[in-house]
Amino acid sequence: MSSVFPSIENSLLVVVDVQERLMPVIHNSESAIQNIQKLIDGASILGMDFLVTEQYPKGLGHTVAELTFDRNQTVVLTKDTFSCMLEPSIVEAISKTKKQHLILCGAEAHICVLKTALEAVAQGYTVHVVADAVSSRTPENKNLGLERMRQSGVYIVSLEMILFMLIDCAGTDQFRAISKLIK
Repeated sequence: MSSVFPSIENSLLVVVDVQERLMPVIHNSESAIQNIQKLIDGASILGMDFLVTEQYPKGLGHTVAELTFDRNQTVVLTKDTFSCMLEPSIVEAISKTKKQHLILCGAEAHICVLKTALEAVAQGYTVHVVADAVSSRTPENKNLGLERMRQSGVYIVSLEMILFMLIDCAGTDQFRAISKLIK
């Protein structure tokens, strides 16, 4: 059984479907994208692994250009299933990391993020969904998605909460870099 506490060593950031044709119709997408970028930057500061998924890129496009990361070094996996955990290539990529905590962000909170979170819990992962780094087309659907995940044992956290949960103490270079990132 894994610890309920995420750490740099036991956690993987999964950026779900932040795509060109999807994000323009997502409620408060600019804020979500900014917070997702902070998660990616935080993962980089902390030396954490992360991967990016794209739902049917032929129709929804690729990951938005506003998210900056080394696209040659980062695993970007495509899927047709709503749940990342039902796509064999994504399951394999996650499994290879040997991480027990998945930190999820992206779109849409009530569809792909929800189904990924529920399936991951069913498969034995501890899941943390970053509430201010997910969204849906409507705020109601986002809120319902978050509530449904909470009912199923998913930890609903904020950007600031998860980043500080990943570091153990103040006074370190990582602490200073994360503090600067969230200001």
